[in-house]
Amino acid sequence: METLDVFGQSLKLRRYPREGSGNLRAWDAADEFLLRQLTEEGLPAAGSKVLVVNDSFGALSVALSSISPASWSDSHLARLALAENQRLNGLAPDKVRFIGADTDPQENFDLVLLKFPKSLAWWQDCLLRLRPFLHENSRIISGGMIKHTTKRIFTLLASCLGPTKTSLGRKKARLAFTEFDPALDCPGVQSIQRVQVPELGLTLDNQANVFSRDRLDPGTRLLLQHLPLLEGPAHVTDVGCGNGVLSLAMAQRCPEAVIVGTDESFQAVASARSNARTAGLEIEFKVMDGCRDLPEGNQDLVLCNPPFHQDRVVGDGVARMMFQGALGILKSGGELRVVGNRHLGYHTRLTEMFGRCTVISEDGKFVVLSAVK
Repeated sequence: METLDVFGQSLKLRRYPREGSGNLRAWDAADEFLLRQLTEEGLPAAGSKVLVVNDSFGALSVALSSISPASWSDSHLARLALAENQRLNGLAPDKVRFIGADTDPQENFDLVLLKFPKSLAWWQDCLLRLRPFLHENSRIISGGMIKHTTKRIFTLLASCLGPTKTSLGRKKARLAFTEFDPALDCPGVQSIQRVQVPELGLTLDNQANVFSRDRLDPGTRLLLQHLPLLEGPAHVTDVGCGNGVLSLAMAQRCPEAVIVGTDESFQAVASARSNARTAGLEIEFKVMDGCRDLPEGNQDLVLCNPPFHQDRVVGDGVARMMFQGALGILKSGGELRVVGNRHLGYHTRLTEMFGRCTVISEDGKFVVLSAVK
């Protein structure tokens, strides 16, 4: 935990989840640049409507808590980080209103602060969905680290919202200032990407921020070929379910199974729910941090295609927590079946946690692993 000094206050902030975060801070130079810009311009007047977008750990929202901003994000982990950092600074939960990206903000905003996301599809979706909630005097300031910023970021700001100017770099960060044009002729974009999965006879609809939204990723495709066959009303959890394809495949393969899919992305869970309805399959999908809110010791099988990064930070911290969570919810004799890049060495982690790990299948890039409790 470190301290951010801004607006005459010292804020205690930390990342969420804490495990695996090392010495990484809960904010970056782009957050500092945005807050410095507001210091120079002056905070909005009391009663102004303020929206913060893509605030990964709540640093911007907590810093602006005196004017009660709304925070719009596709990450449940960001929601938990915001709540934790509000608590650390003695702030009431209602000082910042969180809005998941499966819904729209539903207010007219005087000031919008945006952090550049990793996904350009989500960035475009976000900007176009913001338009109805802006007025001609809305201030729009966005920012990010230069090494992660492409020209397309600024092109989309201009084509979706209005004329955009950029700042000089500061501590390897850059800001963009956009003048909202209500009459702008915006690009027509389908926010839903449709993908065919012929081996399952399914058509999947993926919202903008769903992982591998325009195709079935090769890791998932390999795991689909090696799903176990369970008898009777077995209990199955698909952790990090994405668009729900593994859950759907298990429901087809094991019709009596009770299946729950979890993901920290609001848009992923919304996509998975829609795909299950379209397929006519009874599956429960929940926005959740891994397995954290599921009962312990009652699952027969946990499926997992874990991410190897959180936002732009690469590592196996999130995967380790998913594995540990799976160990907790599995019953004795229950199995965790994982797919991952070969070079990530998940077999070592799983052997440490479960005692042993078996290779089910592998190709040139991916490996399917099994660990039994």
